[in-house]
Amino acid sequence: MFISSAFAQTAPAPAAGGGDMMSMLSSLALPAAMMVVLYLVMIRPQMRRQKEHRTMIEALARGDEVATTGGIVGRVTRLSEGFLQVEIAPGVEVQMQRSAVVQVLPKGSVK
Repeated sequence: MFISSAFAQTAPAPAAGGGDMMSMLSSLALPAAMMVVLYLVMIRPQMRRQKEHRTMIEALARGDEVATTGGIVGRVTRLSEGFLQVEIAPGVEVQMQRSAVVQVLPKGSVK
């Protein structure tokens, strides 16, 4: 019914002062490793994609054939600071933000 006295006496003795430092370092190692993995797997590739997209948008020129986030495919006719005009059909031009461009297509893709 009660815990035997032999069972109660087998509890480990408290560790000396040096053991606490090691246990604290080992408990911080797992979250630090998780942060490193998170950076390498998620944050760094996303930053690289953003940089590539920014350079692509800055390099847009008149006559480039582009695809937008909405699925519109056309030829760039005019450029301004934050906007561009895209001809999606003969005589039909649409004004959109530069950031809406997802991909620059090879020449001859738009007919």
